[in-house]
Amino acid sequence: MVRRRLGLLALWAVVAVEIVVIVSSAWSLLAARGRVFSADDLPAGGPSTLIVLGAKAENDEPGTYLRSRLDVAVDLYRTGRVERILNSGNDADDAGNEVRVMRAYLEERGVPSEAIVDDPIGMNTGHTCRRAAVEYGIREALIVTQNFHIGRAVGLCRSEGIDAIGVIAPCDGCTGLSLVRNYVREAVLSRPKALLTVLRVRSASAAATGGGR
Repeated sequence: MVRRRLGLLALWAVVAVEIVVIVSSAWSLLAARGRVFSADDLPAGGPSTLIVLGAKAENDEPGTYLRSRLDVAVDLYRTGRVERILNSGNDADDAGNEVRVMRAYLEERGVPSEAIVDDPIGMNTGHTCRRAAVEYGIREALIVTQNFHIGRAVGLCRSEGIDAIGVIAPCDGCTGLSLVRNYVREAVLSRPKALLTVLRVRSASAAATGGGR
């Protein structure tokens, strides 16, 4: 009897996890539907501000994921698609000084200092979107990251009131293992967490406007 109950509990736990994964993945797809493009396919007349999400930096150099995002930022600036670039990441020494590395990389490739804004405490995607809206007054923006991350990034920024358009950064040099690991982490951990964040934001907004009564 005990074994049977444990088996049922385990089954229900698996089902619950599957439901959470499906619902959060569906939210990510819906939030970004019609809002994700490659840099070459961006519609004309879009936002002139670009948010670059931080990623691993080491020895004063951006990692593979971050370098690809920054290369897209450089191209968009050179072609006149964006006028301002917000670098957001963890600029602590033990995190590789992400934002400092991002600024240096952009400036070395011709992006002027005055076109770059640094957010040194964008600790995660949700935090970045919140600070972009609240601290930097951004109401519309392009946001660049890899394909596995783009839906969540667009959804989180939209939940903060930013009219966000996703730009897919390629992943040249990314290993198959790292891509699989990131896709799994997105599905099982990051998207469910992001959906909870969005629900909290909406609940707080409703309460503030009296809609939560």
